[in-house]
Amino acid sequence: MNLRMLSMLAATALVFGGVFGFKWFGNRMMNQYFDNMPVPAVTVSTATAFKDKWDITLTAVGTIEAQMGTEVTTEASGIVDAIKFESGDSVAAGSVLVTLDRTTDNAELAALVSAGGLADLELGRARNLINRSAVAEAELDRRASTASASKAQVDAQRARIAQKVIRAPFAGELGIRKVDLGDHLSPGTGIVTLQSLDPILVNFMLPQQRLGDVRAGMPIKIGVEAFDDRDFHGTITALEPRVDKATRSFEVQATLANAEKMLRPGMFVQVEVELGASEEVTVVPQTSVSYNPYGDSVWVLVGGSVERRLVQLGRRRGDLVQVVSGVEPGDEIATSGLLKLRNGAQIEVNNDIQPGAESAPQPPNS
Repeated sequence: MNLRMLSMLAATALVFGGVFGFKWFGNRMMNQYFDNMPVPAVTVSTATAFKDKWDITLTAVGTIEAQMGTEVTTEASGIVDAIKFESGDSVAAGSVLVTLDRTTDNAELAALVSAGGLADLELGRARNLINRSAVAEAELDRRASTASASKAQVDAQRARIAQKVIRAPFAGELGIRKVDLGDHLSPGTGIVTLQSLDPILVNFMLPQQRLGDVRAGMPIKIGVEAFDDRDFHGTITALEPRVDKATRSFEVQATLANAEKMLRPGMFVQVEVELGASEEVTVVPQTSVSYNPYGDSVWVLVGGSVERRLVQLGRRRGDLVQVVSGVEPGDEIATSGLLKLRNGAQIEVNNDIQPGAESAPQPPNS
C-alpha cells in the first residue's frame, strides 16, 4: 500500500514538473525572441540649428489701462426720471446720461428767486431813502446783506439742481447700465462705467538692472492672447522714478493707438521693449523642443541614431526659440516624431513635410 502511494505521488510530481518546465521553457524562448527582435527605425523630420541676428529686447508682462476711466456716480440723491444712454454707447464729454426728479427743487428755486427779487426791491427803496436821509445807513446795510444772501441761496439751489443732471466727465465708451427708471439713487451710487479707449496705456514692470537701458520715447510691441495673430505697437511715455523695494523693479508706462478699440482695460499682455541693438543667437524650431518639468531637451542626430540633450532656452520669436546652451550651430535635430524616440534609437529621415520654422510667421489669410 505504501509503495503504491509513493508511486502515485512520484507520477503526479513528474506530470506537474513537466507542465511547469514546459511553461518556463516557452516563456524563456518568447522573451529571447522579443529581446532580440529588431526595432523598426523611427521616421522623423529634421532641421539644423543655425545662427541668427535678433534685436535685443526686454520682455515683461503688462496690464492695459485706460488713459481716463471712472465709474460715473451721482452727488445728489433722488429718483431716476430719465436715462439718456444705452449700454455700450460712445459719448462726448458733457453728454447727459441720467436725470433725477427735480420737481421739488425747481419749486424751491422759484421761491428763492421770488424772495431774491423782493430783497432787491427793498434794497433799491433803501438806497432811494438813504439819499433823502429818511433811513439809517445800518438799515441799508441790512437790506444789502439780505439781497446778497438771497442771491447766494438761488445760486446754491441751481447748483443742487445741476447735480441731478449726471453728465459724462470726458469722452469715452460706456459700459453696462446699472440703474433703471424709478430707482432711488443715493450720493455715490454707481450708474455706469466710462473708459477712454483711444489712445490707451499699458503698464509693466522691469528689473532695476534695466534702469539705464530704458527711456521715454523707446518703441514697444505687445501681444495679446485674444489676438495672437497680431502685434500692437506703441511708445514708452513715462517711467516711475521710484524702484519698488519689495520687488526691486520699476514701473514703465507706454501709450498705444487704439482706434479699433481692440485693447481693453484690464487685459493681460506680453510686452517687448526694443533696445535698438542686435545680437547673434543660436536658434532651433520650437517643435524640436521637448518641454519637461526636469528640464527641456532636444534630440540630436548622431550617425543613424539620436541622443537626448538637455538645453537652456532663451527668447522665442515666431516658430523659433533661442538655445543658450546644449546645442551648437550645425547640429541636426529632430523636429517631429519626438514621442517615439529614445537614446540610441535608429531613425529614418523624411523631410518631405516640415513643421513651421519662421521668425515672423504669417497666417494663411494675411
